[in-house]
Amino acid sequence: MKNIQDLRIKAFEQLISPQELLERHPASEKVLKQVEKQRQTITNILQGTDSRLLAIVGPCSIHDKQAALEYAGRLQELAGKISDRIFVVMRTYFEKPRTVLGWRGLILDPYLDGSYRIADGLEMARSLLLSITETGLPVGCEMLDPIVPQYIDDLVAWAAIGARTTESQTHRNLASGLSVPVGFKNSTSGNLTIAVDAIKSASNPASFIGIDKFGQSSIVRTTGNPTGHLILRGGTSGPNYYEEDVEKAARLMEKSGISPSIIIDCSHANSNKKYHRQARVLRSVIDQKVDGYQYIKGIMLESNLVEGSQTVGADISTLIYGVSITDACIGWKETERIMLKAYSGLEEKEEW
Repeated sequence: MKNIQDLRIKAFEQLISPQELLERHPASEKVLKQVEKQRQTITNILQGTDSRLLAIVGPCSIHDKQAALEYAGRLQELAGKISDRIFVVMRTYFEKPRTVLGWRGLILDPYLDGSYRIADGLEMARSLLLSITETGLPVGCEMLDPIVPQYIDDLVAWAAIGARTTESQTHRNLASGLSVPVGFKNSTSGNLTIAVDAIKSASNPASFIGIDKFGQSSIVRTTGNPTGHLILRGGTSGPNYYEEDVEKAARLMEKSGISPSIIIDCSHANSNKKYHRQARVLRSVIDQKVDGYQYIKGIMLESNLVEGSQTVGADISTLIYGVSITDACIGWKETERIMLKAYSGLEEKEEW
């Protein structure tokens, strides 16, 4: 009989199971209890029982383990100085959705050369998450591939569903089963309804096809995730971090029966993709928070050791240490400056 299946599949390669990777890089009981506590703290902030501001701060994407660990050390020190008003989570994004083509993140292409040695990428990602969480710093990831969480989600305190995938039923199903608070970004066009619908969808039980910890194909049945929240990141229609935008988003959530809980992304379309404008967005958010906009629960900053961005070429040895290879980021000095300003501003307004 003529074969008409898998005609465009080049190869199948056996992948280590999640359980095998967890056994190879196990989390200690101390780390697991710490992550559980961090998740509860974030939930309390989102639900309003903890008045602190949630801050998701870190590189647009992680591509260099050494630079990521150096950044984590600096961020942990800063987080300790501001912890009574701001709860800091390190942005540790290993997967990057691409509009057309481009580097797809450490997990899929860890060597930045198109070799797609995914098994190595998963191991690198888990190893790095362990190193960071063992310092006490919480981490947050964007969840893109629906299989990846089985390999790393025990170490993650917060997760995001991106602007390109918020409308995807696969990702709504995924979020409904995640063990962490999940933020849904508005679409790249700026549409809020899609993200609000996603929050509501993910709060309900779902059934879908996935894998278990042993890599076995399974029917996954979830309970629903009650910790979904909205991330305003602007869109092609312009920024959406102003007071009227927050009010509009809160009303839309209330109309859908969702308690308003909003995070403002200071980057992306809210800064018109000009990284140095993130300070302007953060200043506005802090002013709104002080003025009583309690729907705002947190912020996101794209930050790295060194400001700006660079392109991955054929010779990766020429890459500049600490500089993003995806979206441009503010540098560490600016990160520290505006975070300390935000900390002061949460007590009283001051000139920036």
